[in-house]
Amino acid sequence: MLELNIKNETSRLRAVVLGSAVNNGPTPKEEEAYDPKSLEHILAGTYPVEKDMVDEMEAFNAVLKKYNVTVYRPEMIENYNQIFTRDIGFVIDDVFVKSNILPDRERELDAIQYIIDQINPKKVVRPPEKVHIEGGDVMLWNDYIFIGTYKGSDYKDYITARTNIQGVQYIKDLFPNKIVKEFDLVKSKIEARDNALHLDCCFQPVGNDKGIIYKNGFREEADYLFLVNLFGKENLFHITRDEMYNMNSNIFSIDTNVVVSERNFTRLNNWLRTNDFVVEEIPYAEIAKQEGLLRCSTLPLIRD
Repeated sequence: MLELNIKNETSRLRAVVLGSAVNNGPTPKEEEAYDPKSLEHILAGTYPVEKDMVDEMEAFNAVLKKYNVTVYRPEMIENYNQIFTRDIGFVIDDVFVKSNILPDRERELDAIQYIIDQINPKKVVRPPEKVHIEGGDVMLWNDYIFIGTYKGSDYKDYITARTNIQGVQYIKDLFPNKIVKEFDLVKSKIEARDNALHLDCCFQPVGNDKGIIYKNGFREEADYLFLVNLFGKENLFHITRDEMYNMNSNIFSIDTNVVVSERNFTRLNNWLRTNDFVVEEIPYAEIAKQEGLLRCSTLPLIRD
């Protein structure tokens, strides 16, 4: 049996599901794009090719192995994008929540069923159909659960709006002892530089008391200020619009002082090192073209 335990984003990682780019399928057609950044690269002819993405994910896998993390991979589905495991489920404390994802992606859950089968069935839940929630919008910070959402009345018009207010309420009901705080995110169907697809596109804690933040990813300044007050402004690394677009807030913590980051994130990586983090730099720029990065391609199961 897998004894799940996730209380925050940064304590020592022991087991994780890492996505896979093997047999990723052909470049999607324009109308098949799920987000504006993928669309941009489809139209420009710069959409990533499978071999490059496999190499990037293997570099990530090698770092996880170096730290003796148990790494699970999804079973291969032919011609199918299985990179972003964060979307399909997430763990809070010792509970595995299956996401209600875009219907086209349902098979991604089947590919990790062999892992779910190792969890106590009483600890696996699936929200009702009208509840939308994806792992990229759910962030644990000890007593807090941060959730990204979109409160606009035009929610249903946005394929980039992935977690609804019913999703927030569902988590509140499931974890009454936690402080659940939702954040209303800026969405765009057409401009990737103004689209916070998930909360981890504009915020992520690192270490014990620090975080990476993009102020303009929040529709309400009050939501941004809540995080500033909680973490302290001096503990937050503010990223620019272009850095947000390149996914600088979507790095991944293996421990409170060990971070996996993209090798091109010079400004961020320098800041992390200045703050005594070990930064494991890997190439991940091709995968980033699909509006997801390191956190998006992991589904942590056990942290100390």
